[in-house]
Amino acid sequence: MELVWATEDLVIAGRPYPGLPILLWDTMESCVPANDFIRHYLLRGAIGSKKSWPSIGRALYDFFSFLQAHDLDWHDVDRGEAKSLVAAYRDYSKEKCGLATTTIRQRLHYICKFYDYANTRKWVSRLPFGYEKRNVKNATHVLGQMHAGFRKALANDAMPRKYPTLPKFLSIDEARALIKAAVNPHHRMIIRLALQTGLRREEIATFPVAYIFDPDQAGRRERNIRIHLDPYDGHGMLTKGGKPRDIYVSRRFLSDMYRYVIQTRGEREGLSKTKHQQLFLNQFGKPYANDGKGLRRIVNDIGKSANVEVCPHMLRHTYATQTLAVLQRVRGSIDPLVFLQRQLGHSSIQTTMVYLHLVNELADNAVLAYDDELNDSEGVKE
Repeated sequence: MELVWATEDLVIAGRPYPGLPILLWDTMESCVPANDFIRHYLLRGAIGSKKSWPSIGRALYDFFSFLQAHDLDWHDVDRGEAKSLVAAYRDYSKEKCGLATTTIRQRLHYICKFYDYANTRKWVSRLPFGYEKRNVKNATHVLGQMHAGFRKALANDAMPRKYPTLPKFLSIDEARALIKAAVNPHHRMIIRLALQTGLRREEIATFPVAYIFDPDQAGRRERNIRIHLDPYDGHGMLTKGGKPRDIYVSRRFLSDMYRYVIQTRGEREGLSKTKHQQLFLNQFGKPYANDGKGLRRIVNDIGKSANVEVCPHMLRHTYATQTLAVLQRVRGSIDPLVFLQRQLGHSSIQTTMVYLHLVNELADNAVLAYDDELNDSEGVKE
């Protein structure tokens, strides 16, 4: 029998659960243990965002397909000296399939959760993995300084070790080249909004036109203007975890967006009989999908024409890194990291701290460039 991955729509206690992942054999017989776990894990709210639901379905589908292809039984947790099923899947994913370590870790996380559940249900005699002590980086933020140390913590021994990788971002020149290469005014404004606010792609795709106004006519005098992102105000705005937050945009950029709405957006709005709430519309006058995947192709294509390797999330990293670098130079009354955390909508400041490393990289490059200029000028007489 072949295993297939699908979705089903459930209604439990009057509440709809559309698109729930489900594993089926090609005989349409349910893969009962996996599906029982999926319902238990997802419906109790273990994953808040439904957009993450497919990840667990794909992880279990891939694992059970691996077992079937190698004639292995998922119950077989007592393998003596043989490699455990979870470790065998980990190594196969890395060595044969060439999957990235982050992808393998994500899938193993759900697979190990499945075995945790199976163990509590007495489906298996024990867990097919153990725990070992590993060094875990422990960073704290005190008065604008980051202090890093290490502590011992128990870690799943089946998980590949996690080596930190810094996000990629664009230089100022690359960002300018990207904007210049966006000859389509709609695409140019999409890129500018990402670079000047750090919004996620789904936040850009659902950004309401109602949030745009003329700052001059409104009598506003601030250089930077607050915009409140609220998923519950009826305008269709989506934020991660459904959490409202404030972002700040420059007065100049808000004026540019207002002119875009008045002079350019109307052309596409007229292509559809329906009046849409979203700021950005596609060539048919309809909004982009809420997940913002359509924006990825736009950004990628413009990046190719500008000879810049880029994706939408890299624009968010660029905003964060370049903004933090400026804020640290012009120290004011607000902590740069705290401001950036709120602007980006990070739940923890630990997430925001990664950009400190990127700012240090910028500083290192600036010092090297200055040093090179001085070295090049040696021997040049005035």
